Amino acid sequence: MTRPISRFPIPESIQDLPEDIRDAILAVQEKAGFVPNVFLMLAHRPDEFRAFFAYHDALMERESDTLTQAEKEMIVVALSARNRCLYCVVAHGALLRIYSKDPLLADQVAINHRVAEISERHRVMLDFALHSGLGVGELDDDWAARLEAAGFTRDDSWDIGAIAAFFGLSNRLVTLAGTPPNPEFYLMGRVPREK
Repeated sequence: MTRPISRFPIPESIQDLPEDIRDAILAVQEKAGFVPNVFLMLAHRPDEFRAFFAYHDALMERESDTLTQAEKEMIVVALSARNRCLYCVVAHGALLRIYSKDPLLADQVAINHRVAEISERHRVMLDFALHSGLGVGELDDDWAARLEAAGFTRDDSWDIGAIAAFFGLSNRLVTLAGTPPNPEFYLMGRVPREK
């Protein structure tokens, strides 16, 4: 049985979309080999699609002081698991497996980062991400000292909190729409990619 991609309208054809959105979707399809459902789910509101992916890319693609792509994906997976967002756990779990080159890490972080086989730096990072994404999120003197002791800069602290805040929004939109993860995400980073 196939689940619908969204409880809201999705484009009947990618060709019907504004050119910039069509180009963005075709570019991700070229890179991934499929169109992630979240792109189609958001496409029915072009202005929101543009704003969402502009901020996503600004956070996730920017060069951070010390945060790696894998660490950013760890934040997304840990927060998304706590928000019970299947789409983001599965999709970003795939990216975490790829960036970290560790097929077990995403599952461990999603279930309980406090017992996962990660460094103390990563534990502090994820504790702060959950504080930011689920709680009040204030960067008080105690948190600033803990993050600095773990090797994070003040800019890194912003990145951790901003990624957690943004993916709280993402988790809720995907859940609102009932968007399932693409089946392709489940095996990414677990089995070698076909050439």
